[in-house]
Amino acid sequence: MTELVKVDARILNKVLSDDRAVLTLHIPTDLDYFKGHFDQAPILAGVVQLHWAAKFAQQYLDISATDVMDIQVLKFQEMILPGQEIVLTLTKKSTEKVLFSYQSTPLNGDIKSHSSGRLIFAETAVHHVLEDITLTISEDNKAGEV
Repeated sequence: MTELVKVDARILNKVLSDDRAVLTLHIPTDLDYFKGHFDQAPILAGVVQLHWAAKFAQQYLDISATDVMDIQVLKFQEMILPGQEIVLTLTKKSTEKVLFSYQSTPLNGDIKSHSSGRLIFAETAVHHVLEDITLTISEDNKAGEV
């Protein structure tokens, strides 16, 4: 298996706030993800778009969970091609929920939507399970007290 080396978009600009990150990305023509996807007409795979959205959400929106538990309202509308400039907008709705969208503005000025969706991170499920376990242990300890 070939090791992937060139796997990241280049961040040209970023506008950050507590609950929003807007990243202007340049999609390099020599990304390893383009190899074999597809040789005659390469496109950026949807799984890569999801990976970048999750990675940048964790990095810029203080999402501490490392795993995506669910992906909701996922739409792929237009292909992302090598060499394109794309705007990734991430909006934090809660500690575990992030909306994402990839858009571009072609020369004609119209906004083109490439993909969008909602990422649900695993922290909520894990956190609630840990809270339940802690609560149960605490209640069991109190029940045993005389």
